[in-house]
Amino acid sequence: MEAIILSAQQYTDLVNRLDELNNQLKEKQKKPEDIFLDNQEFLQLMHISKRTAQTWRDTGVISYSQIGSKIYYRMSDVQQLLDKNYKEAVKN
Repeated sequence: MEAIILSAQQYTDLVNRLDELNNQLKEKQKKPEDIFLDNQEFLQLMHISKRTAQTWRDTGVISYSQIGSKIYYRMSDVQQLLDKNYKEAVKN
């Protein structure tokens, strides 16, 4: 096995770079409750029309945020909607 010798500065730079990469990975692996979908992404994910999404918002089926004319949904709310409407398979 070959040994590699680093100066203190090189070692510090390497550790800092590893910390930076670790932070970037954590950012990419956000929890679902931290992810927001815009209306178009929500429509594509659920395979529904704009009108169906509007009806779901109006009737309180799904929670949402609105900034101006833009609508956003939390991924955790989408998961909760699917979980709430989950039907267990019946075994014969």
